[in-house]
Amino acid sequence: MKFAPHDYQRKAIKWGLERSHAALFLDPGLGKTAITFGMYKVLKDRGMVDRALVIAPLRPAQSVWPREADKWDDFHGIPVRVLHGGKKEDRLEQGLDEGGFDVINPEGLEWLFNAEHLKRWRKAWPWDMLVLDESTKFKNTSSLRFKLLKPTLPRFKRRYILTGSPAPNGLMDLFGQVYALDYGNALGRFITQYRREYFDQTGFGGYTWTPKPEADARIHKVLRPIALRMEVQDYLKLPPLVYNTIRVELGEKARRTYDSMEKLLFAAVDGAMVTAANAATATVKCRQLANGGIYRDERADGWRNVHDAKTDAVVDLLEELGGKPALVAYEFKHDLERLRRALGKDTPHLGGGVTSKRQREIEDAWNAGALPVLLVQPQSVAHGLNLQGVGAAVVWHSLTWNLEHYEQLIRRVWRQGQKERVVVHHIVAVDTVDAAMLAGIQRKDRTQRALLGALKGYRAQRQG
Repeated sequence: MKFAPHDYQRKAIKWGLERSHAALFLDPGLGKTAITFGMYKVLKDRGMVDRALVIAPLRPAQSVWPREADKWDDFHGIPVRVLHGGKKEDRLEQGLDEGGFDVINPEGLEWLFNAEHLKRWRKAWPWDMLVLDESTKFKNTSSLRFKLLKPTLPRFKRRYILTGSPAPNGLMDLFGQVYALDYGNALGRFITQYRREYFDQTGFGGYTWTPKPEADARIHKVLRPIALRMEVQDYLKLPPLVYNTIRVELGEKARRTYDSMEKLLFAAVDGAMVTAANAATATVKCRQLANGGIYRDERADGWRNVHDAKTDAVVDLLEELGGKPALVAYEFKHDLERLRRALGKDTPHLGGGVTSKRQREIEDAWNAGALPVLLVQPQSVAHGLNLQGVGAAVVWHSLTWNLEHYEQLIRRVWRQGQKERVVVHHIVAVDTVDAAMLAGIQRKDRTQRALLGALKGYRAQRQG
């Protein structure tokens, strides 16, 4: 097909071309990959860039970026080399004369920026352009991936970050991502400086950073010149998005086990004692218990079933849906095993251990309407999937603390091409950590929406 960008895509391409560094905070479904290809093609044709480095989660790196070049006639001539697997060194060398995109996942940076490569590139840096796809992977400035990327940043002439969820855990998440754009011009050169400027140190031991009065407005202001916000609802016709909470009660025995772990940091399960070393570990075990199982030891198969309240609720809900396709989100391996025991051992799933080939087969089957149920692990599949074309429900059997995973998984379904309303069902065990997790997600959502709303409002005011 010929690439005929929508008006909003033209706007985003123009925005990026006018800036050597820019943040594109675009909702899934707006085509940020195609927008990046469009920017690159214009820059390439003008002789302003030759080769771009894209750092993306593994699944988008392996499927989304290569597919985008194949999808549009305009981009067929742009090479896309995935630097993953046994022949990545050959593909890296091949790109020296080809231009185009080198795509790598964040975990591959330790290989890419090794001492031998950096020595070879000391006088001739291979890339003109850097793209961080799902830039929240670089929000933690103490992570190895950030430390590996940081010294190379000045060597890229142009830098872009792409995400729809820039502040999933609050405004502290912004620093590392924005630093990758401007080396600290907007938010400061050091994370300590950013904290002192915009946050107060609170909480037990001073480990909690709370935004100062008006800090959010000040941060919004300094980001406005470099960040473009686009919400899918403003540009595409989408079906309604509805939320529903289904509360389940733990049985008497399961309640005693849960309360013991929460209050005493230990509990008896099948005649054996399960202990938690501290409150943080107990919280994880309480999350497991709320879902229905618990690991007795470190072995992946060393879990025990405690109750089936949530699993039964999922089965009942699927019966009510009457065959309408449903994504069911799980977290722990024992969640998956219990669900497959209840729904059928051949129920397809996307998560750890699923190959890229198998993922594409499942994705195609879902979009063809051939799968009434698909079990998904949000942390494994939140990015890079295009699950649309059929009406759907999203069922959170296992809740998450991670707003980015939460939003991204829902938006895999609630996007352009979806023909029916999407209902998000939260299965919540009463009087457990589930309630805190759901409330936490909602609080984080308000903070992020304030940031994104301010950026969008500023742009609308400028255009007006």
